[in-house]
Amino acid sequence: MHGANLGTLLRTCDAVGACLAVPPFRWVDEAVARGNTLRRPGCVHRVGSPLQWLAAERAAGTRVLGVELADEAVRLGDLPAARGRTVVLLGHEATGIPPEALDQLDAAVEIPMVGHGHSLNVAVAGSLVLYKLAGLL
Repeated sequence: MHGANLGTLLRTCDAVGACLAVPPFRWVDEAVARGNTLRRPGCVHRVGSPLQWLAAERAAGTRVLGVELADEAVRLGDLPAARGRTVVLLGHEATGIPPEALDQLDAAVEIPMVGHGHSLNVAVAGSLVLYKLAGLL
C-alpha cells in the first residue's frame, strides 16, 4: 500500500543475500527507490507476467512460499531455513495474495499475532520470513 515498502524489502533482501522480484508496474521503480537507502543498487529482478514467472520458477524446481493466512499454513517459528532456491510471495496489505497466485504456492507461512490486527505491514512480514529462511532467526 505504501511505496516505501519495496525499498525496505530491498534492504532486507540485501541483508540476507536475496534478490527482490517486482512486477512491471509503472510505480515500482519509484517505490523501490523511495525506501531504499543502500549506497549501491540492490539486486532487483523485473518480471514480466508475475503468474507466468511463478509458474516457470516452480517448473524449474523453485519452492514458492506465500505469506498468507491459510488452513494448513506453517507457523513462522516452525519454518525451516531454505535449502534451495525459494520465492517468497507477498500480497497486498489489504487483500492478500490474489486467488490466481495462491495456486502457485507450495506452502503458506503464517505469522502469529496476538493483537487485534489481521496482518503486519508487508515489509515487516516479508522481512521476518526472509530472515527465518536465511537461517538468521
